Amino acid sequence: MSQSRQFCPRCGDPVEGEPEAGGRTPLCAGCYFDEFDLVDAPDRIEVLVCATCGAIRRGNRWVDVGARDYTDVAVDEVTEAIEVHVDADEFSWGVDPEQVDENTIRMHCRLSAVVRSEPVEERVTVPVKVSRGTCTRCGRIAGDYYASTVQIRARGRTPTDEETERTLEIVTDYVAEREADGDRDAFITEIDETSDGADVKLSTTKLGQAVAERIVRRFGGEFDESATLVTEDEDGNEVYRVTYAVHLPEFTPGDVIDPDDEGGPVLVESVRGNLKGVRITTGEPYEAAFEDGIAPAATLLGRRADGEETTLVTVEDDRAVQVLDPETYAAKTVARPAYLDTDADTVDVLKSRAGLYVLPAETD
Repeated sequence: MSQSRQFCPRCGDPVEGEPEAGGRTPLCAGCYFDEFDLVDAPDRIEVLVCATCGAIRRGNRWVDVGARDYTDVAVDEVTEAIEVHVDADEFSWGVDPEQVDENTIRMHCRLSAVVRSEPVEERVTVPVKVSRGTCTRCGRIAGDYYASTVQIRARGRTPTDEETERTLEIVTDYVAEREADGDRDAFITEIDETSDGADVKLSTTKLGQAVAERIVRRFGGEFDESATLVTEDEDGNEVYRVTYAVHLPEFTPGDVIDPDDEGGPVLVESVRGNLKGVRITTGEPYEAAFEDGIAPAATLLGRRADGEETTLVTVEDDRAVQVLDPETYAAKTVARPAYLDTDADTVDVLKSRAGLYVLPAETD
């Protein structure tokens, strides 16, 4: 019985092995390697680098590559540009950069692989031309670009220094997180601390909304938004700037208020959601009713920090005790809240225009 043989379609020499896909006879080793290129490398690479932040332009977008210098950029770009033959196994390569001038780096590449069980080595040189420009982000920063403003205010009062500091920390921390996650559109254009709060200009409307939501979740209150038409983009779409007006609550934890419900003063404990606290005449918990919104109509009597230590003289009954007035030192009968420790020698009291009240003991 005769044996089937294959012959190289180019030179006619016998070829061992199975036919290729589609029944085609493969080239012999000599003809295969005559036209074999281990890699396909460009004759030249041009790289546009942002002179401010070091990002590089790839297609229609700017990419942060984290390179230490332009040589690193050249290595990254050559790595991206070189294409390795599909038949190559055990591929490895090295590169020897040659700085030709300030803007040109010649990359001498040594490449090796195993192809058809044969070791193959190839050397290519790829010049990399580096030019400098300004990326979209740095251009916007330099031009004081912003798309949203977050206004930090408080209802019926001025935000405290601590509130202003902590709300601005929320802004800067969140924007830093977005930048660390690779969001090149995220930056703070301006922070302006004013006599009635702070104004923060941000690069996108999404940043503005996210920051406003985080401030309200942390401090309570609410925010509203309004948009102003500023221009049209190159496609004719209207471009708006959005202002997010954050209104911190009128009252803060530690305030002592007198709601208009004849139930007695309240020490405010929380303003997240609706206001919550404790009645300082009875010790009963208090929560603003749904119809009152996030806070009731109330008069501010003072702060927990205004409390003064005084002597507990005697317990009169289940509803009243006698304490010394911290100003006149006269014995006064006041309401006995449930949280009062009757074995204590001293208590903290708040004296206000509405009267004298025993405060809860401070906790760490």
